[in-house]
Amino acid sequence: MTTKSQALLNWIDERFPLTSSIKGHLTEYYAPKNFNFWYFFGSLALLVLVIQILTGIFLVMHYKPDASLNASGVPVAFASVEYIMREVPGGWLIRYLHSTGASAFFVVVYLHMFRGLLYGSYRKPRELIWIFGTLIFLVLMAEAFMGYLLPWGQMSFWGAQVIVNLFSAIPLIGPDLALVIRGDFVVSDATLNRFFSFHVIAVPLVLIGLVVAHIIALHEVGSNNPDGVEIKKKKDANGIPLDGIPFHPYYTVKDIVGVVAFLFFFSAVVFFAPEGGGYFLEYNNFIPADPLKTPPHIAPVWYFTPFYSILRAVTFPLFGLDAKFWGVVAMGASVVIIAFLPWLDRSPVKSMRYKGPIFKAAVAIFVVCFIILGYLGVLPPTPGRTLVSQICSVLYFAFFLLMPWYSKLDKCKPEPERVTFK
Repeated sequence: MTTKSQALLNWIDERFPLTSSIKGHLTEYYAPKNFNFWYFFGSLALLVLVIQILTGIFLVMHYKPDASLNASGVPVAFASVEYIMREVPGGWLIRYLHSTGASAFFVVVYLHMFRGLLYGSYRKPRELIWIFGTLIFLVLMAEAFMGYLLPWGQMSFWGAQVIVNLFSAIPLIGPDLALVIRGDFVVSDATLNRFFSFHVIAVPLVLIGLVVAHIIALHEVGSNNPDGVEIKKKKDANGIPLDGIPFHPYYTVKDIVGVVAFLFFFSAVVFFAPEGGGYFLEYNNFIPADPLKTPPHIAPVWYFTPFYSILRAVTFPLFGLDAKFWGVVAMGASVVIIAFLPWLDRSPVKSMRYKGPIFKAAVAIFVVCFIILGYLGVLPPTPGRTLVSQICSVLYFAFFLLMPWYSKLDKCKPEPERVTFK
């Protein structure tokens, strides 16, 4: 560096921890040497978040959250989306980047969470990281749900109607809570404006704050690795982990490979199949919202369907409360229970590499049930499908609730002293 640039840097460092932050989070943050491709998804989640924020900013410039009808008899909100798609230069690309990015976000986050499950990234001392991650997942679901209403198409309108009405099943406060969420007695212009403000301002601020907390907590205790070995236990004379390498430039460069591969598939979907076969953008949502015409089958977007199937699986009243209430409880519990993994897993080892056959079989059954629940959630309910969803829902909760016992009984292999490169 030149004398002037060094002087400028020193001036900044006296007033803001720039150099120390770069060292603490990049150049002198030591990550395990044996990261594999599963560790791409954390950085990819951050990339998709940036894509969503940037494209969202440009969409807001032209979108109008107004449910009233224009001169053509079409809701203004729906017409503004059509205007973005047809009249704004590059608007179709920005809109498809945002809509496809929503699905990509959940794909990446689900894989990121699965990696944490595989390698025990929720175990001590990373419990708080996992809790922050679960909160990010919950906030992301709220953000996606509110954004789904904004195009004001048929599925947007009726999906919001169904989901918001679920809150009315809560005893005593349910009807008033649903009224507060809608801002009206039915899904209307007040609901649209309310969801727009939360989607654009409030929820993203919470999401960004949680992501920052997630990363700070991660860098405080250090990253996990496929072996589940704590690299901080083995250090050289300078206090540097023997099995660690600086995050920058090694993993920042390596992550570029993951970014390029992701953008290749992401761009292919955006340019050639932005509707995702009707899963990313449902065909009913290309029809303006009509409060007088109910679609034959109302279902949420694919990333909500596993939890929606759990909700529909509850078909019986209990303790004097109807099935609708217990369905909402089951759906909420299916997400919240994920946060308790650090205290449910009693296995002596962290990584799936060294866990026994019982735990591996439990994870395999859990994944299969989750996929089946996701598939059933997009289909109309039938007695047979309801039975299958009930079985899968029981197995879903059994995976978590029985974990303290089967994880303790499982015959595990001993963890290595140092990281390996399998």
